[in-house]
Formats: sequence, C-alpha cells, structure tokens
Amino acid sequence: MKIGILGVGNMGKAIIEGLKNVYDAKDIYAMNPVNPKVAAFQSKIGFNLYSQYVDLEKNHLDVLIVTTPAPITVQILSHFTDLSSDTIIISAAAGVKIVSLKQALPNNPIAEIIPNIPVTVNRGTIGATLSDLTEKQQEVTVKLLSSLGDVIPVHEYQLPIIGTLSGCGPAFVDVFMDAMGDAAVENGLNRHIAHKVIASMVAGSGSMLYQSNHGPAYLKDLVTSPGGSTIKGVNMLERCNFRRAVIDAVNKANDYNR
Repeated sequence: MKIGILGVGNMGKAIIEGLKNVYDAKDIYAMNPVNPKVAAFQSKIGFNLYSQYVDLEKNHLDVLIVTTPAPITVQILSHFTDLSSDTIIISAAAGVKIVSLKQALPNNPIAEIIPNIPVTVNRGTIGATLSDLTEKQQEVTVKLLSSLGDVIPVHEYQLPIIGTLSGCGPAFVDVFMDAMGDAAVENGLNRHIAHKVIASMVAGSGSMLYQSNHGPAYLKDLVTSPGGSTIKGVNMLERCNFRRAVIDAVNKANDYNR
C-alpha cells in the first residue's frame, strides 16, 4: 500500500511515527514545505519527502492522509489536479466537512477523522466518518487506521466531541496523573516509580472499560468496599467538585472545537 501524508506538522509526524511501526517507511510518501526540522525527521525515519504537489501525486497513492491546517486545507487540495480518483482521502483537518473537501476533490472518496497524538505509539483513539466510502474502501481505511489505534465510526456531527474527548482528554488525564504523582511523593514514593504505577493503573482501568459492557460507575463500585479507603477518597473528590470540574473542562474545550 502506498500511503501519502499531506503536512508533516505535529499530527503528521505522529501518524508517520505510528505507521512506520507497521508499514515499510519506503511506502510512506509525505509532502511539506521545505523545513529543516521535517528534513531531519525524514532522515531519521526514512520515508519519502516532497515539497511539490506533482511529485507527491505521481506516486499513484492508495490513500492520502491530510493533516494540513484547517483554514487552508481545501485550497491546498485543489492543487492536486492529477490525483487518481481511486485515491482515498482521509482528512484529519478538524472542522473541515466532507462537503467542503469535495469542492476540491469531487471525484475522490473522502473520510473524515479525528485522531490523537497516541497514534505515535499505535495506541491512538480515532473517530472516523466513513459515509462517503464504499464498503471495500471502508475496509481499506479501517485496516490502515487500526494500525494506529482504536477506530470508532461516528456521524460527522459527532466528530467535534470525539475530538474533545480523545484530543484534549489526554491532557486532562495528564493533569490528573501529575496530581497523583505529587501525592505519591508526599507519601514517600519515588516520583519515577509513582509515574510507572499511575500509568499502569490508568492503562489497566481504560482497558477494562473499553472491553466491558458496563459503565465506569459500575467499575468504580467494584473497588469501593464498604467503609474502605477507596470510597473515602471518592467522596473527597465529590466534595471538591471533581466531577463538575471535569464536565466543565470538556464543555469549555468543546465550545472551541465546534
């Protein structure tokens, strides 16, 4: 499979990092304006790098993943006048709807995604709208994206909140883990060990929720013994309005993402 990447900024780099763990770097074809940092990254990974539209599209790409800034994405795509109509476009340009992308590439199948940075280590969360794709094209797209993490098909109007949860959520969890680390140090644990324990705990709890048919409240109840230390800690979080703070943080971030 020949995979194109349009834009090698933070998300473009993250996607390339994840892809090279599964695919041969020589099958990755990226385009970005001349940039010494991008050139150094290319030298490290070994993918193909171009600075001109024509050089990228002549490779007969199976898929083109678009990670350009949203305000200029349609304009940039309009330069691909010789791109094969069989090339599947996967746009990660937040907020740019499929109908707008079709103005630039009316003959190409287009998927819209919201990935997050953990795609770097193939543990990403990727919301995907696939309604413009045939069943076969959906299979190709989901297989490719699944190499980067969990793919969650959703309607296009649901992508903003998916982006908030998966894109902003890691920072919220990082703040939570940082606070737990401070508490662990205060109670005599080495910070390095504390971070290992906390990261393992979050990963394990997340995996349980992902694989469970129950919600997080049920999983919380499994570890809150009557009169035990956990329920006392949970009640302290409630008294400090932890739940309200999380809801307000998500809503505030989502106001910007709409």
